[in-house]
Amino acid sequence: SGNGGDRVTVTQPGRTLRRVLALLVVALGVAGTASAADGVRSAAVFDFELIDSSLEGEVSGANPLEQQRLQLISDLLRSKLRETGRYRLVDTAPARAAIEAAGYLHGCNGCEADIAHSLNAELAISGTVQKVSNLILNINLYVRDTATRERRAYSVDIRGNTDKSWSRGVSYIVRNRLQPR
Repeated sequence: SGNGGDRVTVTQPGRTLRRVLALLVVALGVAGTASAADGVRSAAVFDFELIDSSLEGEVSGANPLEQQRLQLISDLLRSKLRETGRYRLVDTAPARAAIEAAGYLHGCNGCEADIAHSLNAELAISGTVQKVSNLILNINLYVRDTATRERRAYSVDIRGNTDKSWSRGVSYIVRNRLQPR
């Protein structure tokens, strides 16, 4: 036969399609799609905010211990989210001015999604601690998709105004609501 120089390439079914899709993702520069495909979502995780409706808060103002606890559980949330392997956290520091301009993210009508989107994050994660009294508190966590603006809310009631109770509340939400099933 006179076709001695012709080459025949045999590929496995689906292999060519995977290559084409991979090239398409790279060509379009859609890094977020690649991370979503493997189950990892980019997230801007904002610090928790306190909503103090207690008599103590009304009379005495901000409690320095509670301000420290807000930072404690914000850091804990970031750590726990990293541990799940489902979230790639983006640095929120470049948006500090926008965050401060918003005042409280829990009352800004979705501005946290705009801020997170400006940081190239797929999710905006924010939270509040609502203090009714030193015995009754509620931790709320909000996860908003920056593209669809869909928001999911997770909540846990805690008893006691201590580092341990606040930390356990955040750990509960991550373990029981944000972990893969």
